[in-house]
Amino acid sequence: MNANALKYCSRGFLFFFFLVCPIFSLFSQNQKVADSLLLIYKRNNLSTPEKLELLRNLSFNEVTNLEQSLKYADELIALAKSEKNYLYLSRGYYQKGNKNRVAGNLKQALAAFFKSREAAQKAQHPILEGLSISAIADVYSVMGNSANAESYYNQAAQILRKTDDTISLATTLLNAGEEYTKNNKFKAALERFKEAGILFKKAKYASGEAYTLGNMGMIFAKQGKDNLALEYIKQSIAMLEEQEDYYAISDYLTYMSDIYLKKNEIPKALEFAKRSLELAQKHQLKDQISNSNLKLSELFEKSGKLSASYHHYKNYILYRDSVTNLKTVQQMADLRTNYEISQKQTEVDLLHEQKRNQQLIAGSTTLATFLIVLLAIGLYRRYRFIKKTNLIIEAEKQRSDTLLLNILPEETAHELKQNGKVQAKKFDSVSVLFTDFKDFTQYAENLTPEKLVESVDYYFSKFDEIIEKYNLEKIKTVGDSYMCAAGLPFPTSDHANKMLLAAQEIAAFVKKAQTTELFLHTPYQIRIGIHSGPVVAGVVGTKKFAYDIWGDTVNIASRMESNSEPGRINISENTYQLIKEHFHCTFRGEIEVKNKGMMKMYFVDA
Repeated sequence: MNANALKYCSRGFLFFFFLVCPIFSLFSQNQKVADSLLLIYKRNNLSTPEKLELLRNLSFNEVTNLEQSLKYADELIALAKSEKNYLYLSRGYYQKGNKNRVAGNLKQALAAFFKSREAAQKAQHPILEGLSISAIADVYSVMGNSANAESYYNQAAQILRKTDDTISLATTLLNAGEEYTKNNKFKAALERFKEAGILFKKAKYASGEAYTLGNMGMIFAKQGKDNLALEYIKQSIAMLEEQEDYYAISDYLTYMSDIYLKKNEIPKALEFAKRSLELAQKHQLKDQISNSNLKLSELFEKSGKLSASYHHYKNYILYRDSVTNLKTVQQMADLRTNYEISQKQTEVDLLHEQKRNQQLIAGSTTLATFLIVLLAIGLYRRYRFIKKTNLIIEAEKQRSDTLLLNILPEETAHELKQNGKVQAKKFDSVSVLFTDFKDFTQYAENLTPEKLVESVDYYFSKFDEIIEKYNLEKIKTVGDSYMCAAGLPFPTSDHANKMLLAAQEIAAFVKKAQTTELFLHTPYQIRIGIHSGPVVAGVVGTKKFAYDIWGDTVNIASRMESNSEPGRINISENTYQLIKEHFHCTFRGEIEVKNKGMMKMYFVDA
């Protein structure tokens, strides 16, 4: 892993937020980059500093061949040792630790991270040293060695406090708090969570602050402080609603149901469990649909409503995770094969005992042949099972890869698969676009659900084609609102121009669609708003990944849309300064914007 994970544990699931780590480049892992760099590597005509950086990039970006990535890391380590370059020596061991952890070789990973820390100390690089120690703590946590995990989390926090890397420090503290919580050391856990919450608030990272409040609420619940637990969890839910983190909200609602169940307030417990199920169903969170149905089944059973309890229990079974435990199946197959061989062996031994005086040599030969045949049969059956299992795994892998690329940028998806987490990245200048349809609520009330979804899909599918044409990044849709960004995941200098061209095509398409016979019942008029500025982009969640962006730029872009007019494109002063040489615009003057004061706005002329 290239950075510490911000972990919020709630009854078996984790949320991750990934930080930009100074050890690596600001770009995500990319196999295409590794393939390109391999040509340079084969020419072998670089200076030593250039080769050090090349090997680091090769090891980092090599995604498909873990063994080759480790080879590059070992070569980087050897070269850095010969040059006594401790910074690159630390980076080499860090890469080696990451790759071994991905492969499940925890002991090798641990040894590599220790050596990375030692080299970082010699290089006098405190952030790299802190991250190496935090990685050591992560491995100990996975291994179940809580004492060591706690110790190394505290060491990492102590070092990171001396740096300006606020979010890395907050993440390490939150991980430490979660480790203390697992061991019922609630006082120590609360101390870490409180400090982490202050740091996340200072860094203006709302999701981190929300997860911190949620963790504290769960501790209060375990301590029997139900009112305090409810207060903290409600605060967390309110913040997560602004971030649209529906999985966490749904799970928190289930946890609140548990608290009221403890207080024997069954109606209140039912209310929160039902809200959890409604939210999970609305956003198709299948894992949480299962959990919410199980909780409702339990509550209805306690209420004596056995029919309702049975209904929700059936739904719980329906949505329960049905992924086959292939490892268990294979172990059972091995046991069956061994049992059959053992049975045949017993039969042969008895036969041999009866005839050993007459046919000692012939019996021995027959026994050996028979065992070989049985072994061959067993091996053949095992081979067929493994082959069939691998085909299943490969099909599921291809399916998951396809689904992942549908919701994440390609580079982000590769990084997520390789490391299990994604580094959040700051982009100094991007353009963000929001759209919505005028009077959408009125149309929604007068149309059947099928017709409404059909019409929205018609428009949004075309919007997807347009932003793909200009290499923009779709962020998300919420109801009738569509959000996309230009200038990420790779920074570009012409992001505002591309966004304006796409916006004009979107506006033209919607205007033309008003006369389309198929959708005369929904002649939508669209409002479009654009603002340019800095954002932070990253991935939230492990159950339902979401690539999202945060920052004041997003809020202002939304205000540009709400202050626009039907059929018009409304842009901010920042965007106007970037596109004024290429587009003709009409100055609207300064307009009052909620929570922002007076802001200059422009309409982009057709």
